[in-house]
Amino acid sequence: MVPANIVLDPLLTMWLQEDIGRGDRTTDGLGALAQRPGQAQWVAKAPGVIAGLPIAARVFELLGAALVFQPLMAEGTMVEAGTEIAQITGPLWGLLTGERVALNVAMHLSGIATLTREYVNKIVDLPAQLVDTRKTTPGLRLLEKYATQVGGACNHRMGLDDGVMVKDNHIAAAGGIEAAVTQIRQGIPYPLTIEVETETLDQVQAALDAGADIIMLDNMAPALMHRAVGLIRSTAAHVKIEASGNITLTTLRTVAETGVDYISTSAPITRSPWLDLSMRIDA
Repeated sequence: MVPANIVLDPLLTMWLQEDIGRGDRTTDGLGALAQRPGQAQWVAKAPGVIAGLPIAARVFELLGAALVFQPLMAEGTMVEAGTEIAQITGPLWGLLTGERVALNVAMHLSGIATLTREYVNKIVDLPAQLVDTRKTTPGLRLLEKYATQVGGACNHRMGLDDGVMVKDNHIAAAGGIEAAVTQIRQGIPYPLTIEVETETLDQVQAALDAGADIIMLDNMAPALMHRAVGLIRSTAAHVKIEASGNITLTTLRTVAETGVDYISTSAPITRSPWLDLSMRIDA
């Protein structure tokens, strides 16, 4: 789902203010020439999955009602190099002033969606679902997680208030898995779930005994992960299982074949290159 304008607008306005500063000296310097109507095309210069066009459209809308951004394809479409993906009409000053911010957003999000799709396609025939993480660029989490959705992944928790994840440091602070889960369960609202990170079979059993709703198998070798999945399925079939830790395109399918429900990785966000897009103006 595209983020609502009430959430998007403060971000986009801040980025436009950053780029425009005290004024677009180049475009303003064109004087009356920049007031003429014009048309521009956005073209993909490399193959990839398109994401962020509705957000780019909002950039131009914020600059002026006379600017009209028309996507030529749906979000999540895979395109080849040379494909025209959008058209924009309106005063030339608006096309020129909004170009960089709008392109930056779409290039970054399309890059994330493209790498996400590559990961998803590796396990498309298996039940496991790919999910993202909280390893995001500060200030860009909402948009970067939107891009992973466009690429075919599911969102993990958006922030610390979205769910309970008891990690190694929480366990250390509480003095054990059972102590951590028991203490936390007393204060969380319904219907938040509790996920527990585990690294050994003993920790998996402790998480089961504590009544965890989701168990994460963190950095486990495939053979150990198989055993952990078997233990959980035979003991508490309702408990969801997530695998995490050093997930790459090379290891992803092997992990999925262990029978886990979810595989979380930050790679589509943290390791994706921008998809090269360009704007061409016809004055």
